[in-house]
Amino acid sequence: MSVGSLSGFPDGFVVGVSTASYQIEGAVREDGRGPSIWDTFAHTPGRVLNGDTGDDACDHYHRYADDLGLMAELGVDAYRFSIAWPRVQPEGSGEPNPGGLDFYDRLVDGLIERGITPLPTLFHWDLPQALEDQGGWLNRETAFRFGEYAALVADRLGDRVRRWITLNEPIVHMAQGYAFGTHAPGRQLMLDALPVAHHQLLGHGLAARAIKDRGAGEVMITNNCTPVEAASSSEEDQIAAVVYDAFHNRLFNDPVLKGTYPEFLAAGLEGIVQADDMTIIRANNDALGINYYNPTRVRAAEGDLPFETVPIEGVPTTAFGWPVVPDGLHALLTGLKATYGDDLPPIYITENGCSTAEGLDDQFRIDYLDGHLAAVRRAITDGVDVRGYFVWSLMDNFEWAEGYSQRFGLVHIDFKTFARTPRDSYRWLQSALRDR
Repeated sequence: MSVGSLSGFPDGFVVGVSTASYQIEGAVREDGRGPSIWDTFAHTPGRVLNGDTGDDACDHYHRYADDLGLMAELGVDAYRFSIAWPRVQPEGSGEPNPGGLDFYDRLVDGLIERGITPLPTLFHWDLPQALEDQGGWLNRETAFRFGEYAALVADRLGDRVRRWITLNEPIVHMAQGYAFGTHAPGRQLMLDALPVAHHQLLGHGLAARAIKDRGAGEVMITNNCTPVEAASSSEEDQIAAVVYDAFHNRLFNDPVLKGTYPEFLAAGLEGIVQADDMTIIRANNDALGINYYNPTRVRAAEGDLPFETVPIEGVPTTAFGWPVVPDGLHALLTGLKATYGDDLPPIYITENGCSTAEGLDDQFRIDYLDGHLAAVRRAITDGVDVRGYFVWSLMDNFEWAEGYSQRFGLVHIDFKTFARTPRDSYRWLQSALRDR
């Protein structure tokens, strides 16, 4: 694929941009919004680099019209954003907060007016703190609260929104938030965090059912996936790779696509999975969202986990230090097709992007996106039903525990003035979309 070209994709292939509520909205105490676990976590000393918080983020809550204008000028087909649960239900349950729903009403209307398809994600990690105080995703009841929340949002927006995402990257939320403690809510439970996986998946199933009952055309979960390779040919490293793949990929793909858990992980969920849970989880999966950033190389290890990651050498790395391997995306997609066959629904790449230096000249990002789009096109040629690609991210934002130190945006944000300035990659994608 030549730089700047989107030729060769099927008709109707969707190109969009992605963001997430806590990372861009700010206005954390306005119009009835309640506190989330990320408000609590970010305000706990030592949790986030430089003491950064999402209190203001990109001030998208007040400047969303400007951001809609940037998307319209860019020429994207769709916008994947997330809805802040604590804006809709400040306590995580009960009657909805009108001010919160009003904001997303305005956002959806603004997108449609500009010919951009809205793709909301219902949960991108900002759990209401009130639910975390009751156990968070360790508590089975949170799954049912999530289903009720999904119904409230679908009742309000479902007349205009036809495609939905329930959860974003449940593996990352479980691992970083509940196993290792590097993300909110900051628990360090290691393997005892496994119930969080099932309760998130049950929440997905309950939310998907609620949305479909309200007429949605397409519902999906978005999983973070990585092709896994062993660091050597030794039996120990080969086994470590299989175990890592089960934890990172199959733990969340198998239940929605096959209705089962990987065999050796199912034992750890004994007593957690109840009758009909797997039926609920597997139903109503019209598509699969995939977030891809890099492959993972692992070797055997001793300790709480039987594996550890090792660097992939000989490839460029992003400002985050992540290896840049576009072929890994092709391998991931064709591997999913080989593993799940006819059980694999249409796929959307719901996140792909890289962090770079702060400036506006970001040829590195252009090359990154161009290479990964080419990998997607090759996967489609090889028979994988991929229907869309979303760049992470429209704009620089609050990058979780890294605060504002990592910049993923097509649009540069001055976090003091909130000025928006398109980078070269924005102009590149704009030209590619126009030429298409």
